[in-house]
Amino acid sequence: MLDATTRSGGTVTAVPAAPATELSLTAELSPAAELAVATRTGLAARCTRVLLSPWSRLSLLLVLLAASASSVLLFEPQRLLSDGWPPQLSGAAAAVVFGVAYGLCTVAFVPRPLLNLAAGALFGSQLGLATALAGTVLGAGIAFGLGRILGQDALRPLLRARWLKAADGQLSRHGFRTMMMARLFPGVPFWAANYCGAVSRMGWLPFLLATALGSIPNTAAYAVAGARASAPTSPAFLIAMGFIALPALAGAVVAWRKRHHLRGN
Repeated sequence: MLDATTRSGGTVTAVPAAPATELSLTAELSPAAELAVATRTGLAARCTRVLLSPWSRLSLLLVLLAASASSVLLFEPQRLLSDGWPPQLSGAAAAVVFGVAYGLCTVAFVPRPLLNLAAGALFGSQLGLATALAGTVLGAGIAFGLGRILGQDALRPLLRARWLKAADGQLSRHGFRTMMMARLFPGVPFWAANYCGAVSRMGWLPFLLATALGSIPNTAAYAVAGARASAPTSPAFLIAMGFIALPALAGAVVAWRKRHHLRGN
C-alpha cells in the first residue's frame, strides 16, 4: 500500500505506509487507560515495599521459628536417645543424615547437649564428634543467615538498652574473639549467640570459624559421655563429665566478673 510519492530528478519514488501495528503502538493511551496502568503500577510497588519491609521479614522469621519449634514438639527428636537410629540407615549415610537433622534441630531450639549425647551414643566418640560439629556449624550458619536476611534491619534500631549496645559493639568490633568465648562457655544459649551475631555487623567467616573451633571441647565431652553412658563409672565418662562441668563453672565466674562492665557501657 502506497501513501505518498517523492520526486527526485524526474523519478517518482513510492514510500510505503506505516503498518497498523506501529500506528497503534505510537498512539497515546486514553486518560482512563493511563489511570488504570498507573494504579496497577503503584499498587504493585506498594505491595512489594510492604512485603520486603524489615518488619515483614522479621514476621516471616518469627513464623519460621515457631513452625520449627512446633515440628520439634510433634516429631520428638529426643526419642533417638531411647529408641535408637532407624536400622535401615547405617555408616556414612546415617552420619550425613544425622548431621543435617542436627543442624535443623538447633535452629528449632533443640538443646545441643541432648543432640551431642545422641551423636556419641549412636556413632561413638570420634564419628559422633565429627557429625555433631558438622551439624553445629550447619545449624549456626542457617540461623545466622535467617537472622541477617530477615531480622537485622528491623532489630538493629531496637538496640537501646545498655547491655544490648555493649553486646552489639563487642560482636561488631571483636566478633571472632567474642563468639569464640560464647561457644567455649555454655552460659550463652546456642540460638541466642546465633541471632545476636546475625543482628550485629559481624562477618560470616569469623562467625562460622569461631563456632567450629569454640564448639570442639564441649561437643567432644558430650560425645564421649554419650558413647560411654553405658559405663557411668568408667574413667572416660567421668573425665568427660568433668570437662562438661568446668566450662560451665568458668563461664559463671567470667559472667559474674563482667557484669559491671556490661552495665556501665
